[in-house]
Amino acid sequence: MAVGLELRVPFCDHRLVEYAFNIPWEMKTFDGREKSILRAAARDLLPDSIVQRIKNPYPATQDPAYEKELRSAVSTIVADSNAPVRQLLDLGRVKDTLGREAGKVSPLHERMGMERVVGMNSWLAEYNVSVDI
Repeated sequence: MAVGLELRVPFCDHRLVEYAFNIPWEMKTFDGREKSILRAAARDLLPDSIVQRIKNPYPATQDPAYEKELRSAVSTIVADSNAPVRQLLDLGRVKDTLGREAGKVSPLHERMGMERVVGMNSWLAEYNVSVDI
């Protein structure tokens, strides 16, 4: 979190965490969705569009330039036979993903996968970590 902004700090009070941890699962999902209690508690405070929106692991940019840069970074890694993460990749699958038209890679799990490749490669290089397979 050294370069990130954590926005859930109000939920980190140990008393709230302990209380929420002990709530039975059936109550936590009483309406069949995740975060049911939080949604119910905030219903009068937030617009319905916020209360009802689907849970997302983190805000994702929709800017096509981001995907373009991400694809470029992954392409560079795949082309570099000395890239530390390269030996851990299924190169066929990565190349298949990169071969798709820009904007068509966007299923979140694929984009997150490319982000992980770039991040892992940077980490392995920065800390001079070698992986023996």
